[in-house]
Amino acid sequence: MSKTVRCTVENRQRVRRAAQALRETVPTVLVETTPPVRSEYDAWTLDAVLRDTEGVPPEVLRELALAGLTLQPTPSQAGHQHLVATA
Repeated sequence: MSKTVRCTVENRQRVRRAAQALRETVPTVLVETTPPVRSEYDAWTLDAVLRDTEGVPPEVLRELALAGLTLQPTPSQAGHQHLVATA
């Protein structure tokens, strides 16, 4: 397996693990993962909408950090926090 493919597989796994951790950690409306070919960031992307929160809770930041993901700036929307993180 080439280094590029290995990195892509590792990034996909990191994003999926973080998505599962978010589903188990905080109330969510939506949690999706997007491959690089469909992501505007050209990277494996985690897209989530958190329910009943202002800002990104510390436990979410912790899960993203443990997965080695980069939080992208996104605005909150009507009582829900939208977040995007990339691998």
